[in-house]
Amino acid sequence: MTKGQLKIFFSGIAGNGVSAIASFMADRGHKVSGSDRTFDSAPKHPLKNIFEANGITIMPQDGSGIGSNLDFAVFSTAVEDNTPEVLKAKTLGVLIKTRPEYLSEITASFKTIAVSGTSGKSTASGMLSFLMKRLGLNPNFIGGGRVKQFKTPLTAGNSIAGSSDYLVIEACESDGSIINYKPEHSIVLNLSLDHHTVEKTAMMFKSLIKNTKGKIILNADDDNLREISDKDAVMFSIHSSSGYKAEEIVFNSFNTEFSLRGERLRLSLPGEHNLYNALASIALLSELGISLQDIAKILPEFYGIERRFDIHLNDGERLVIDDYAHNPHKISSLMQTVMRIKEGVCYIFQPHGFAPTRLMKNEYIETFAENLRNKDRLILLPIFYAGGTVAKDISSHNLAEGIRAKGKNAHVIRDRKEILSRLHEFQSYVVFGARDETLSDFAGEIARCKFLLSGDTHFDKFLERKTNRLS
Repeated sequence: MTKGQLKIFFSGIAGNGVSAIASFMADRGHKVSGSDRTFDSAPKHPLKNIFEANGITIMPQDGSGIGSNLDFAVFSTAVEDNTPEVLKAKTLGVLIKTRPEYLSEITASFKTIAVSGTSGKSTASGMLSFLMKRLGLNPNFIGGGRVKQFKTPLTAGNSIAGSSDYLVIEACESDGSIINYKPEHSIVLNLSLDHHTVEKTAMMFKSLIKNTKGKIILNADDDNLREISDKDAVMFSIHSSSGYKAEEIVFNSFNTEFSLRGERLRLSLPGEHNLYNALASIALLSELGISLQDIAKILPEFYGIERRFDIHLNDGERLVIDDYAHNPHKISSLMQTVMRIKEGVCYIFQPHGFAPTRLMKNEYIETFAENLRNKDRLILLPIFYAGGTVAKDISSHNLAEGIRAKGKNAHVIRDRKEILSRLHEFQSYVVFGARDETLSDFAGEIARCKFLLSGDTHFDKFLERKTNRLS
């Protein structure tokens, strides 16, 4: 190894958070290896191929990757304490760090920009990193979502190793580690129910704001954020008065136009929620001295994050979208955006995790009841189970029953093949849910089948045009 090179093992390396850190450290010249139960069950997984192409060694998740020559091992919070890798690391005396602990260590070495909020932080952190890179600021980036234009054969797109002292991170509140960050600047996009109660998350966001040395960027339209707002915070908004209020807004079907401080801007993403993400990024960049004119030139070039309003098919008549929306706020934003585009939509939602579904059950029911129109349909897939010890005392049927009780069309289908056999019933399909990568493949399969149903044999050419747009 070269001087300063570390040997690091990542257990649970396929997870969004862990994969970003692993790729980031590999790109900075360290010797990285790892394992994941996903790769054990799917040896040809695309992410495994990307890792190996980037020089990251993938081992079975059976303890064979843990050796005394490691500097330390980083474990995903999804990896149980009784797994062979944890036990072997303890036996050999290998230093163990959790993913949140290690990310906190990394942030201390940079001028970190923490992008937080219960919704939108993947898009906002990716957008900010993209804009900074195009503006010549050469940022580092450790995110959760995969920026489409950061993807290469060697990286999944959720990290970049830049040459500056700036590090943009997606500061997630789910594991509580956000209170340990001491960033240079922070963005808080919004505050609603997700992994924790609003009150508990508010306390974590308060800690982040208190620990921030420089600029604090807050959403002036968010009622819950008003309760924890800092007097020196820089505010952005769509409805309320603020220093960065969007005006003359035009929400087009697949993009947004708006004015800010006399400058006309265009965002190549639809929906009010994405406008908030853009305003937060623009506000921070402006506070760092970047001109709105320079930002306006490159903002349209950002095409978004994988599985965030990812369009698999749009030919004017048929529409197939894949999205990561999984909490009530995200789902509401997604459905309200789709409402502007299409009538009569079949929504296909896969709840993730039994504990989150239990926590958000009532809010899920209310969200779907409020946003489903009479011509819409909701299909619920079984709750996604990633493994581990958990009480399976709730199901998608509980959600469907509650939604039907409010007069809306919702039911559960266990076998995705049944959905594929009924695609003639709707022209527009929206597939959404967190963590399960196969949902994107399923949306792609729906798009392909819609082409075949119409007798169109040029689907591969459509995919080629879509790919060329991002290259």
